[in-house]
Amino acid sequence: MNYKKNKLFLFSILIFTGFKLFSQEVVIDRVIAVVGVNPILQSELETQYQQMVTAQEVINENSRCKLLDELLYQKLLLAQAQKDSLDVSEAQIEQELDRRMNYYLQQFGSEERFTAFYGKSVDDYKNDLKDNVKNILLSQQMQSKITSDITVTPSEVRTFYNSIPEDSIPFINAEVEVGQIVKKPQVSTQAKKEAKEKIEGIRKKIVTGESSFTAMAALYSEDPGSASKGGVYEGIQRGQFVPEWDAWAFKLKPNEISDVFETVYGYFIVQLIERRGNEVDARSLLITPKVDVDGMLKAKLSLDTIYSHVSSDSIAFNQAAAKYSDDEESKNNGGVILNPYNGTTRFQMDELGQMDQTVAFAIDKLKVGEFTKPMPMTGRDGKQAYRIVYLRNRTVPHRANLTDDYQKMQGIALNKKQQEAISNWIKKKSVNTYVHITDDYKNCSFSHKWIN
Repeated sequence: MNYKKNKLFLFSILIFTGFKLFSQEVVIDRVIAVVGVNPILQSELETQYQQMVTAQEVINENSRCKLLDELLYQKLLLAQAQKDSLDVSEAQIEQELDRRMNYYLQQFGSEERFTAFYGKSVDDYKNDLKDNVKNILLSQQMQSKITSDITVTPSEVRTFYNSIPEDSIPFINAEVEVGQIVKKPQVSTQAKKEAKEKIEGIRKKIVTGESSFTAMAALYSEDPGSASKGGVYEGIQRGQFVPEWDAWAFKLKPNEISDVFETVYGYFIVQLIERRGNEVDARSLLITPKVDVDGMLKAKLSLDTIYSHVSSDSIAFNQAAAKYSDDEESKNNGGVILNPYNGTTRFQMDELGQMDQTVAFAIDKLKVGEFTKPMPMTGRDGKQAYRIVYLRNRTVPHRANLTDDYQKMQGIALNKKQQEAISNWIKKKSVNTYVHITDDYKNCSFSHKWIN
């Protein structure tokens, strides 16, 4: 079992355990196992099983046993966290509740539909989830204690790689390195006025209690860094965001909401969750002014000129990106885009497609060293612009080696070492922890010996 995926597993437990988002089926519950003082219910197992079915994963006669194995591990983490007196703050619990509730609100499309379906408000529903969320956070914290200090040395990576049979060495798909030059249009005064009026209306609904900040952020915020989490940002250091954001976030009182304020990204409102010296947890909501046709045309004409210079070799692509591009993340890297999944400049095509399908489609037709004509784009900030895309490099599919694929092999070696540490921890802790499994599940083929 890949316990490195357990964080995702814990997330899915909360989403599907005990909640009937898409089904009104009633489950007659019973306790099928106990770890410490923490029971495992039949409903927990069945909802996990239904998740596998929905995700079209391979189902076999051992699937329920495998899921129960994972649930036993989760409860063992919780039991040890309780024994070690680990704790999570109210702010952490609230942030997790907001994140989870945002998932539900996105499924229903509005807070009103959610309330109509469940017969209770978002706040009441969050209160029902509180203990479950706390237990999940404690389990995650316990797992972090087991694995956070584990590292692998270059020598260990080499030893691990050399121990892999030749026919089992991972196969690496084709990868690409991609650059870009971006030109963003100027925003009109009218567009700014409309954006400001919209966010002022949202703020009014929040401060009058008509709706929550979480719901409004989930439904309307155009901030790609926090909208999917109900507007929540955690552990933000002073100076990490734009000055205007800092100025408000670091002077608010807990739960206080800022006035509307303008930044280079658009109009914000902020609600403080918690402040710890020069670090804050806060909710953030952004509305960006929409670009008009004239602004887009000017941006394209500007990029057409840059394209002509690059095409005629008057200036190298990386120099043009550094000098003219409006994308701050890539211009200082010669226009090369960083892969957010691994922090390198290399993308597998499916990773690039997940991040930006238009770029993946464009570079698929290019040879190394070629670039596109100016093409429209929508940035991660939701704003429209134009860009030129450049194919810097493309590798062919190959078996992994330590020269070209060291980081990948390092990650695999680290994962293996972490799994070994978790297995040893389970073996040690399960001996000294009360574990009971009902007779109809005792014959399961578990990964670990839960009952001694």
